[in-house]
Amino acid sequence: MTQPLEKPGEQVRIETDEVRAGSTPHIVRYVLLFSLTLAIIAMTIAWVSAALSTS
Repeated sequence: MTQPLEKPGEQVRIETDEVRAGSTPHIVRYVLLFSLTLAIIAMTIAWVSAALSTS
């Protein structure tokens, strides 16, 4: 059965799960945190090694 068309100016309420069309696991924030930590460590190693080699 199809839903009736909405009238102009009428609010349309759609559940979050219907709109997203997928799940939102929290693994993304852990991947971001891990990669940011690795990037900071790599930049620190590069900075320290360059500072030690020029002295």
